[in-house]
Amino acid sequence: MTKADLIDEVSKFANLTKKETETIVNTIFDNITEALAKGDKVELRGFGSFRIRHRNSRKGRNPKTGSSVDVPQKRVPFFKVGKRLRELVNA
Repeated sequence: MTKADLIDEVSKFANLTKKETETIVNTIFDNITEALAKGDKVELRGFGSFRIRHRNSRKGRNPKTGSSVDVPQKRVPFFKVGKRLRELVNA
């Protein structure tokens, strides 16, 4: 499902225009993104939680040349599946 598909489904279900629904969906995604950028955890009960994980710096290898490269530390988004979603997917 794409973002456009999600907007279509929500607009049908909520009896809203696609433009109104797009604004709502974008607001939700923007708020999740902003919270993660600040380092906050976002929890959607039954669905899952988003949080930031820290990756330490390490030595990597350039696959093309085989030479060693330094990979800097970074923060990456991480999603942990909620119990209800896991059960529905595995049913």
